[in-house]
Amino acid sequence: MSGLSRRRFLTITAALGAAGIGGLALPARSDSRVVWSGVALGAKARIFVDTGDRDEASGLVAACVAEIDRLEGLFSLYRPDSEINRLNDKGRYEAPSGDFLQILSLAGAVHQASGGAFDPTIQPLWAALAGAKMDCRSIGFEHVRYGPQAVSFDRPGMALTLNGIAQGYVTDRIATLFAAAGLRHVLVDIGELRALGGRRDGTGWPVRIAGSDRVVSLGDRALATSATHGTTIDRAGTVGHILDPRTGRPVVADRQVTVSAPTAALADALSTAVCILPGDEIEGLVGAFDGARIEARAGFGVPALRGVNSGSR
Repeated sequence: MSGLSRRRFLTITAALGAAGIGGLALPARSDSRVVWSGVALGAKARIFVDTGDRDEASGLVAACVAEIDRLEGLFSLYRPDSEINRLNDKGRYEAPSGDFLQILSLAGAVHQASGGAFDPTIQPLWAALAGAKMDCRSIGFEHVRYGPQAVSFDRPGMALTLNGIAQGYVTDRIATLFAAAGLRHVLVDIGELRALGGRRDGTGWPVRIAGSDRVVSLGDRALATSATHGTTIDRAGTVGHILDPRTGRPVVADRQVTVSAPTAALADALSTAVCILPGDEIEGLVGAFDGARIEARAGFGVPALRGVNSGSR
């Protein structure tokens, strides 16, 4: 989990018929496609709508941009008045939004299933890496209390980062807006990928996992990739950005994993946790969530980036 934006590892393949832009290949322009590109949660974002009604799709994209801005107002560590920053500043936040409670609930489920490997209370570790003193008692999602009345910390010095799950959650929320409007040929990429149906020609959205020839045909499913060295935090580029909350130190192994799941938030959180866990604990974690599976992994003592399907559950 990181206090920094993660590098993108998923690229829409050239099968979509376009040149790569910023590591992501946009679909070829056509009368039936609407493409939006922008920034969400500090990273590049893309929305592809394969539709026969460009005006309707364009109006929905505008609504999605407004929704992205609203959600950043909840989860962004870079907005002083966000819900997460108000909680971190005071240790308690009254009347949290439904979205804030939902993301905490999912984070808690992955935290428990991963034995603490996924832990949003890791934020104080980043302060420690910056030279501030850290009290290990400030780490532990089990010390976060949340409900409709308030979100609060049991211990002083605690703080949250939702960077290991928020991009997936925002991706899901945007996909939900399109689904509610009845659109079925949409691909949302806001740090993680979520497909509603496939393309209008009946094929899935082809997504290539970087560093391999493996292509995942995405339809009604989400995909997320984490890599321990996707972003490095030292000048030499040898220390990765994913921290193990149980040790307080960066994960040493150079690992990359791609997880697919019914929702992008779940895939996002699981891919982060898998990078931290020992290899023999990975299948148990992913198998604890219905429909989740590992699509590819490297650095776990298996051949580089071969597809590893743990099965739908």
